[in-house]
Amino acid sequence: MNWIFLIAAGLLEIGWAIGLKYTCGFTRLWPTAATFATMTLSFFLLSLSLKTIPMGTAYAVWTGIGAAGTAALGMIMFGEPREVGRIVCLVMIVAGTVGLKMFSVKVD
Repeated sequence: MNWIFLIAAGLLEIGWAIGLKYTCGFTRLWPTAATFATMTLSFFLLSLSLKTIPMGTAYAVWTGIGAAGTAALGMIMFGEPREVGRIVCLVMIVAGTVGLKMFSVKVD
């Protein structure tokens, strides 16, 4: 269950990172409120996942999901460059995140 919390936290990190773009420097009320709500829920779920997932692994997976997802959505939604090198780097982030999950050891 804690891995589900962690994945959800990572997906919410993508949400608040993208949400920052729509806040216009925190000058727009509803995008700002949604961004802070998403951020809070992301941190909360990350904290729940730390009950059984090693901190280094959880943080790396959380930021990996957030970084790769935000970069991919930036390409899709905002027309950011889609160069082969950038895509290869995103694939490496995803591969590293999957590797951390595969080689993670449960701690009590």
